[in-house]
Amino acid sequence: MMQVKMSAAFAAVSLCALPVTVSAAELNLYTTREPALIAPLLEAYTAKTGTKVNTVFLKDGLAERVASEGEASPADILMAVDAGNLVDLAEKRVTQPIESATLNAAIPEQLRDAKGYWFGLSMRARVLYAAKDVDLTAFNYEDLADPKWKGKICIRSGQHPYNTALFADYIAHYGEAETEKWLSGVKDNLARKAAGGDRDGAKDILGGVCDIAIANSYYVGLMRSGKGGEDQVKWGEAIKVVLPTFKNGGTQVNISGAAVAKHAPNKAEAVKLLEYLVSDEAQKIYAEANYEYPVKAGASVDPIIASFGELKIDSKPLAEIVGYRKEASALVDKVGFDN
Repeated sequence: MMQVKMSAAFAAVSLCALPVTVSAAELNLYTTREPALIAPLLEAYTAKTGTKVNTVFLKDGLAERVASEGEASPADILMAVDAGNLVDLAEKRVTQPIESATLNAAIPEQLRDAKGYWFGLSMRARVLYAAKDVDLTAFNYEDLADPKWKGKICIRSGQHPYNTALFADYIAHYGEAETEKWLSGVKDNLARKAAGGDRDGAKDILGGVCDIAIANSYYVGLMRSGKGGEDQVKWGEAIKVVLPTFKNGGTQVNISGAAVAKHAPNKAEAVKLLEYLVSDEAQKIYAEANYEYPVKAGASVDPIIASFGELKIDSKPLAEIVGYRKEASALVDKVGFDN
């Protein structure tokens, strides 16, 4: 786990030392996100409000931890990456519904739970990396199965959550039978075994292994900014980024988000923190710290990410897409996508 130097405004606490209750001027946040990624947001909130945010980092077992604590749980907010994880928290009944005009106005409908059990706070898009000499200004996800791309596509494992989310979105648009045909076509077009990470797609484009790759948008920020090292700068500069869309929809996105814990001792203050996280100030911090897209329309976007052009997010609700994860995973195995 990354070692992080905490300030007084961002107090990391051990899993055993957390008090059962805190004052109204404190909040307890359980998170599966690395603390360093959210530290700037929580520090800004404390500076603005005086409310201290204690954090517990749990790589796995967030829902199980909260459920085991029951009504005595000190957790006020549960934070996670991936819509599927947020839906799981709601289905395991460790969150509670929140009514907030501020949250509903800032967050598009498809990026939050219809009953207020969870909310998206930032986005990453599943985009196309392409070699700079490839004549391409627009692209549809459906085109990945076009034989013109045979031997030219790089992608990570089809069973990775980033890809099962995309495949689940395809099912939401076209159904399982059409998605199976499409996945078989994409597999036939692979330049190499579906493996590695998203940044390997850019690396392999630079190396001439493939012409295009499917990967997450924020990795381009990490590469081009130099945060990943000098080699990754070269990978990031070797590609151009196209925002693909479904022919009858928009670009597939996933989220990081949060929910108010079912037995939150400080519910009102927890809602205030969530509302702060969709403010212009906080959305700008998200964008600068993690190269993520803000969920709030008109909020600041990092220049690297803004250079991709206007993002039109897909209209399918994430809650609906998540419902097709198992079917998507089964299709990956059925067509031998990772073989």
